[in-house]
Amino acid sequence: MTQHSRDVSRRRLLFGGAAVGAATLLTACTSNETPAASTQTKAAGDGAGNNAPGKKVVIGFSAPAADHGWMGAIHANAKAQAAAYSDVEFKEVDGGSNSEAQRSTLGTLIAQKPDIIVVLPHDGKEVNAVALQAMQAGIPIVNLDRAFPDALASRLVIKGDNYGMGVSAGHFIGKQLKDKGVSNPIIGEIAGLEIPLTVERSAGFAAALATYGFKVNNRRSAEFTSDSGQREASQLLQALPKIDAIWNHDDDQGIGVLAAIKQANRSEFFMVGGAGSKLAIDAIKADNSVLKATVTYNPSMASSAISLARLIAQGRGLGDLTELQVPKEVTLASETITKENASSYDKLGF
Repeated sequence: MTQHSRDVSRRRLLFGGAAVGAATLLTACTSNETPAASTQTKAAGDGAGNNAPGKKVVIGFSAPAADHGWMGAIHANAKAQAAAYSDVEFKEVDGGSNSEAQRSTLGTLIAQKPDIIVVLPHDGKEVNAVALQAMQAGIPIVNLDRAFPDALASRLVIKGDNYGMGVSAGHFIGKQLKDKGVSNPIIGEIAGLEIPLTVERSAGFAAALATYGFKVNNRRSAEFTSDSGQREASQLLQALPKIDAIWNHDDDQGIGVLAAIKQANRSEFFMVGGAGSKLAIDAIKADNSVLKATVTYNPSMASSAISLARLIAQGRGLGDLTELQVPKEVTLASETITKENASSYDKLGF
């Protein structure tokens, strides 16, 4: 059974109803019709301002293979947003399963000389040199999500607020425990791949918890997949016979985390997720599991990356800003989704 098949089965088991995964999102975006509701795009509008057609541009795109729902939504959103513009040709290359494969296909894309390239790297440090090569060849790079260490490797960085994501999770957990009168809580953390963005998330989480006098008692590293989430959650649960709260960094790996919790028959704690998947939002609204909140890290950033890449390639700025050029960096805020506000976030769930 493939990773995607296992994830779909777990979604059905844990949340009920039909499972919507990356394959569904990608299928919804293969035509030139208006993007389906499952993608997070901004319509081209009435032809005014930034949406007015400009010169034809070719936007290259590279991101890791869609091995989990969030990454699947990244691919789907980028493709759908490009299709919303009559003046954009979208040229995607296979990002593969590791940095070596991505470097190779990016090299091929650079040789084709697109006007601009949007890159979500497997690892910013490992793909940095190829991004520099593109920039030196006069092809601007829009660095999506996982940042390159060299500022010269990109024209624009657009990403979620990883540190802020941890801060949001930490404050939600800290306030909930304080309100319950818990003075010395046992807090678990299930992180993702040990890459810079994950380190930032954990740092924000620790800093926010410290303002309440709390700390993480056990931290595990998963890999943003449901299998790794289940594996690491099982070990966390075995190591901690009593838990008050858990932060799981990623809602996709959270499918496995919830499976492990169910298998262990544990429910004495509450959990906060990360990213803001539709399945997590639905579970929070249903309020029938340990999952009580999730902090956003939305793949809609891929849609915004394409829109901004188009403007850069056309030599245009943002219509509502005084400056003539698109900014150098855009960081999206991380928001906390709870039962009380979950309905407002339905359209952003992936």
